[in-house]
Amino acid sequence: MHEPDPPVLDDATLADVRASVGDDAEFVADLVRTYLSDGPTHLAAIADAVAADDAGALVRPAHTLKSSSATIGAMRISARARRIELAARAGTIDDDTRADASGLDDDWRATIQALEGWMAR
Repeated sequence: MHEPDPPVLDDATLADVRASVGDDAEFVADLVRTYLSDGPTHLAAIADAVAADDAGALVRPAHTLKSSSATIGAMRISARARRIELAARAGTIDDDTRADASGLDDDWRATIQALEGWMAR
């Protein structure tokens, strides 16, 4: 079992990113758009690796999704991807890993909604 899920989106992380680039809102918007366009590729690679029971193929997309999510404040996806990555690095795709992988879809939809709301502000 794992800790309770973190928030879908940590606004403070996005605010920190924006502050770190001199309050360049367009840069942050580009970063978010890139994240949203790249995410489905990582999600598909994770789903494919889990379906194939291929822990080796699971490491890279889980790591990339974990890192990119943390960068933009998508903390729930980052935490779930971290658990998936750790299991994959241990060579294990167990029921918890499968549950985390299947939970990514709902988290992704919630994250898209949260990011779109943030960008509309």
